[in-house]
Amino acid sequence: QVQLVESGGGLVQPGGSLRLSCAASGSIFTFNTMGWYRQAPGKERELVADITSGGSTNYADSVKGRFTISRDNANNTTYLQMNSLKPEDTAVYYCNAQRSGRWYAFDYWGQGTQVTVSS
Repeated sequence: QVQLVESGGGLVQPGGSLRLSCAASGSIFTFNTMGWYRQAPGKERELVADITSGGSTNYADSVKGRFTISRDNANNTTYLQMNSLKPEDTAVYYCNAQRSGRWYAFDYWGQGTQVTVSS
């Protein structure tokens, strides 16, 4: 029932910015962690950034200082502000949401949105 809908991907020139949004529908609960992963051709899917319901964040070293993750807990939405984009940021970006309790844990994924950084 949970569905993650992503938006904001596209083509941007090096040095430009994009803002990705991911809205979770079908859930009445706050996700413990929401985040963004990306997968470039020939590479493994990697964590870009995530954020807990309490606001703690983690970033991949490659994006620190350039990307900012945020969330709106009331609406179960997460955002990824991407600045100073580089060609190596080109990848399919996937939204991820995790819900867990003492005896359960669930992972949900968006369909992926293409981000292409090129002149």
